[in-house]
This record gives sequence, structure tokens and C-alpha cells, in this order.
Amino acid sequence: MLDNRKKKILQAIIDEYINTAEPVSSGTLAQKYNLECSSATIRNEMVELEKDGYLDKPHTSSGRMPSAKGYRLYVDELLKEDNISLEEIKYIQSKLETRVNEIEELTKIATNTLSEVTHYTSVAIGPRTEFQNIEEVKFVLLGSRMLMAVILTDTEIIKETIIKFDEDITEEQVNTLNFIFNNKLKGKPIQAIDKPLEEYIFSEMNYSLKVIKPIMEQLEKVINEESKVYLEGANKAFELPEFKSLEVAKSFVNLIDTKQVMLDLLNTGFAQDINVYIGDEKDNKQLKDFSIITFKHRYQDKDLGTIGIIGPKRMDYSKVISVMKYISKKINGK
Repeated sequence: MLDNRKKKILQAIIDEYINTAEPVSSGTLAQKYNLECSSATIRNEMVELEKDGYLDKPHTSSGRMPSAKGYRLYVDELLKEDNISLEEIKYIQSKLETRVNEIEELTKIATNTLSEVTHYTSVAIGPRTEFQNIEEVKFVLLGSRMLMAVILTDTEIIKETIIKFDEDITEEQVNTLNFIFNNKLKGKPIQAIDKPLEEYIFSEMNYSLKVIKPIMEQLEKVINEESKVYLEGANKAFELPEFKSLEVAKSFVNLIDTKQVMLDLLNTGFAQDINVYIGDEKDNKQLKDFSIITFKHRYQDKDLGTIGIIGPKRMDYSKVISVMKYISKKINGK
């Protein structure tokens, strides 16, 4: 447990390191921050903070830099969450007031806005399948042996697929399909499109299995597709000092190219909170040089997925979290 003086010194070191990307000396802290103690006292406290694992000391410098443990304490206890300017507020308002026809479009706008304001790389995914309910299922005949199926969910996500058959189907059959599917599925979880439904429809409609089976196979395929991952501002990362290291730059490219890692990160965390992952806290060595901050994207209390920021551990946590909270509030308040 750190006393107040150590916490103030740690906070000043992290604030200074975020601003400069340079190891911080006791002299710099004594000159720039009102810590109410001498440079010698600050130096002694920094030694203690290093021993306790909150600071690291680069071999080529007399200064200190925060460790992952130091950042964690900073985020959990020392962070100021009002770091957003009036100009940024106005910019976010103007972007989010854009008229959109689909929730997916709103997600893209919010992801882009987050990247533009924070100057970090942003990433997003849509809602997980198990949290979506079916609003409507629509079948449209495209030819004597081809059908388009459209599923609209309560989160306004649209899934569509083309189904081909080995025998002719009629407009009358399509009308019956529309009635049966909507009567059975409307308001139900999207995962209700399953084997028992196939058996029910086959017995209810008395159609050839050659008609029912392709429909069920394609619907199950389209609803089980992996979520789309939206990425904005990936080029912004390479403007940061950390990315002058070829190893860090390559790790970043590999990270954002590994879709499953992104999905796993964005699908974790608590629905009502902003979640901060520092370094390899998630037991993934790919993340050791980075921090991930995410929040659940909601609109009128519907879960629309997750939006996050990926950046170096020397991230401006205060700025990112302040902007995320404001964007989240604006979206859900629309």
C-alpha cells in the first residue's frame, strides 16, 4: 500500500512520461510539479517505487519510467476522467449527430471519431450473436431454384444469404416459408435457428427435405459467421515514439492482423464499464508492449458490440477514458 506522497510522485512521473516519452528524473519532478518535497526526497521515493515494482529504470538513463504495475495503480486510483476539451466535445457532437440508417453505420462513425480525437488506433466489433433477437425473417424468390434470405435483428443488424436448390420452388411456398419462420422465430434469440426448428418446419409444411435442409444450413452458416472487426487510424500508431522500434511495430501489425485475438479482447469485460488491459495482463505475450481500453457500445440500452483503443502502454489513459465516456453517453442518449 503506497502512502499519499509516493502516489503523488508516481502520478507525476506517469503524467510526465506520457507527455514526453522520456525517462523522468527527480530534478524534473521537483521543477515542474508541486510535490512539496526536495529533489533528494523525491529521488529516495523513486528508488522505493522501483523496488516495489511500480517503476522501471532504463540502463541508459538516470530517470525512471512507469512499469505495467505502475500504470495499473495509476488507472485504478489516480486517474482524472475529465480530460476532454470544449472543442473535442463539439467535434464529437457534430460527428455523432450525422443521420444514419443502420446501427452498423453508427458503430463505424463512433469508431472513427474515437480515433480522430484520441490520435490512437481504434477497433470495434458488432454485438455477439447470442445477444441478438430476431425481428424479422424475409425470403425473396430470385429464380425458380434460388432464394434470398434476410434476417433483421432487434439491434438492426442485417444478415443475408443466397440459397440454391436442386428442385423448383414456388412463390406460394416462399409465402408459406415467410409466415412459418416469422410466426415461430420473431422475438426469439437468433440461435433459435437450429436443428429442432428444422424438424418442426419439415413436419409442419410437409415439404421435401431438399427444400428445408438448404435453407437451414445457410441460415445457420450466416448467423455463425464471425463478427466484423472495424479498424480506424492504424497509421496513427506509427507516429508514436515506441513504434520506432522494429520489434514493437511488427508486433502491432501482427496484433491487429490476428482477428481472433481482437475478437477475444473485445468480447471480454463488463457490460457497464470501461475496461483497461495493460501489457500482458490477459496472459498473451503479443500484448506485452500495448494497452487496450474498451467499452460496450450501446444504443437505447441495446448491446451493439464493443469499441476499443489499442496503443502503447504509454497511453494517455485520462484522455482516452474521458473521450470514451462522452461518446458512450452521447450514443446511448440519442
